[in-house]
Amino acid sequence: MGSLLNGKTVFITGGTRGIGRAIALKCARNGAAVVVAARNAAGASVVEEIQAVGARALGVTCDMQREEDIKAAIEQTVREFGTIDVLVNNATTLVLKNTADIAMSEYDLMANLNTRGAFTAVKYALPYLQKSDNSHMLTICPMPQLDAQWFAKNMPYTMSKFAMGLMAFGLSAEQKQFGVASNTLWPFTTIDTDGLAECGNDEFQKYPRKPTIMADAAFWIISQDSSKCSGNFFIDEIVLREAGVKDFEQYNAVEGARISELSRDHMVAPDQLSKLMKLRELAGVAS
Repeated sequence: MGSLLNGKTVFITGGTRGIGRAIALKCARNGAAVVVAARNAAGASVVEEIQAVGARALGVTCDMQREEDIKAAIEQTVREFGTIDVLVNNATTLVLKNTADIAMSEYDLMANLNTRGAFTAVKYALPYLQKSDNSHMLTICPMPQLDAQWFAKNMPYTMSKFAMGLMAFGLSAEQKQFGVASNTLWPFTTIDTDGLAECGNDEFQKYPRKPTIMADAAFWIISQDSSKCSGNFFIDEIVLREAGVKDFEQYNAVEGARISELSRDHMVAPDQLSKLMKLRELAGVAS
């Protein structure tokens, strides 16, 4: 087990599966005490997996739509580990429908879980993050963009995810005086998770990457000096290429998939795409 996060407590929403689980295990292997908060967290196997690598773990059953659940989860974390140094806002739900087709109950689910849930977790974690000597908030969402293509389909979902990005950027300004960093992270490709399987889009599911690429990128971000790394909209592959990673085949969910075949995520900004293409060109990778 590494030592970069020794003595740190990482609180992850939606931490029992997919990207959240991968981040939890990455942090645990690098010395952190890890709290996973989710509707079924108390009985989740990830808690045993974290403990198996020698790290302290806590699974907290928490409905991210309920303020009282989130507040109680934060309080339980502090009772158990004394503080919170890193908050990863990963919990999300997606309903890929347009305005006419979506039910208000589905809209409310995304608004309450994606946007309000993330904000509530921040609100109750902040008093502890502000006391940490290197505190980070990381929100799993894309860069907000005023581009019609992102709204033409699935507009309610896009609204909820872009709102998370606006929150994260705003927090980087609001919390600068306290040394609390706030960044976002989004994948360049689709990620092989249960959520991807549930979205019903065969194109997105054909050649995804493993959640470990997001975990490795997240770990790099939260390991940085919080006073110097804040207010960024990160893309996983860009983070890792700039960090010196060269082997990206390790992240392929389908062995042997060429980089040109990978299923692209649908919310990558044009300037992010341009930057990645330049990094691949410098690395001698054909895109």
